[in-house]
Amino acid sequence: MIKRTFLRIASKTVLQPLYRQTRGLTLGTRTAVFDGENRVLLIRHSYGPGWLLPGGGVERGETIFDSAKREIREEAGIIAEEEPVLKGIFLNDSQFPGDHVAVLTLRKFIQEPWKPSLEVSHMQFFAVDQLPEGTTGGTRRRLEEIITNREVARTW
Repeated sequence: MIKRTFLRIASKTVLQPLYRQTRGLTLGTRTAVFDGENRVLLIRHSYGPGWLLPGGGVERGETIFDSAKREIREEAGIIAEEEPVLKGIFLNDSQFPGDHVAVLTLRKFIQEPWKPSLEVSHMQFFAVDQLPEGTTGGTRRRLEEIITNREVARTW
């Protein structure tokens, strides 16, 4: 477990930037997980600032739906009891050239016990109208689109 966590962090801090320079296209997911009180799950990574939706890179041979389910389980102990719903795919060129982010929603899940890890330092559900200070701009924009059922933007 520690070895796997170390490898994930090493890949995000060392290998991922290198990969982004040599690969023309990358694909990741972010999932808006809503609980029974319509609060949304946000996380904080140990290696970067801000609150954001849980997610990560889509692995070879993996669908965006499988990636979303894997990432929310790894980062927040959330086990999907339904297929996540795709809300949009966004170009994230301003932060990482060639990067695309698929945003999904999930409302039916089981929550396993959770504790901080080397990758995720905080995890919490927040009322959508009371997001914490430091919630990233992309996270705020995606949540507004989801909550108001507004047409999604094309870029992150």
